Amino acid sequence: MAAAAAGLKRSARGLLRCPAVFRSQLYKSQRAFHPAVALQRASEEQKQPPFPPPSQQYSASSPVDEKHPGSHPSYTDQGGEESEGYENEEQIQNRILTAALKFVPIYGWTMDAIAEGAKSVGLSVAAAGLFHNDGSELILHFVSQSNSKLSELLEEQHKLVQLGQLEKKKTDQFIKDALEARLRMLIPYIEKWPQAMSVLLMPHNIPSSFNLLTTMVDDIWHYAGDQSTDINWYTRRVILAGIYNTTELVMIQDSSPDFEDTWSFLYNRVGDAMNVGHTAKQAGWKFWELKFQPICREKLQ
Repeated sequence: MAAAAAGLKRSARGLLRCPAVFRSQLYKSQRAFHPAVALQRASEEQKQPPFPPPSQQYSASSPVDEKHPGSHPSYTDQGGEESEGYENEEQIQNRILTAALKFVPIYGWTMDAIAEGAKSVGLSVAAAGLFHNDGSELILHFVSQSNSKLSELLEEQHKLVQLGQLEKKKTDQFIKDALEARLRMLIPYIEKWPQAMSVLLMPHNIPSSFNLLTTMVDDIWHYAGDQSTDINWYTRRVILAGIYNTTELVMIQDSSPDFEDTWSFLYNRVGDAMNVGHTAKQAGWKFWELKFQPICREKLQ
């Protein structure tokens, strides 16, 4: 019971973002019911010993010749191999979801894709019962994974710039390239992405979807060199999130070669945003000159 309570406590953990911790929050998927039930049912179907509880771990790559007594019983997978260590609940879920992504082009963002993913890693299809029926956890896993890949790419580029091995890009070009790199990760799943977008718009998925979107745009602005701490911090992120979302809508309808129309739309929107920001700064400076400079001169005289 203590292990189950700890698992539920971990899955329910979530905090509202603020600039200081904006990038630290990761998606924690919610469980429809206790995973031990689904895994035990999967094991009974296969006439195998019950699957170990989430608090225990196993390693399918470390088979042993005999069972070892103690509090960590061995696990026998579908291939008949017995292993001594165990994965925790979150690791098992991540492994299933990662494996399921290759089945999305066939089955969509569905329980069928998750079931096939479970089978491909040596588990029963009943392990799909660990997840919600709407496929939202698979979608959010993909989005989180894609964000991590983008962050790693931007970090690597940042290091190369610091070492003098790569020329630093202008802000608008950097943002264009970063958004394009992230959007290109959708291409293998583009035919099924409208389904994913509709699922992410369901009320219970909006908070997690929004957190992942804001994490992505925050990473992009961070590596672009944004160090603002005033209202501009929020404004820039709202603008960038809007550009990403609208470009995503264009992309799912784009039939041009290599999504050329999408990238053209993206570049224009980023250019417009930069011009608006530049114009706003100029207008603000002009207002200061006309309104306050004469007052300052008068007081100084």
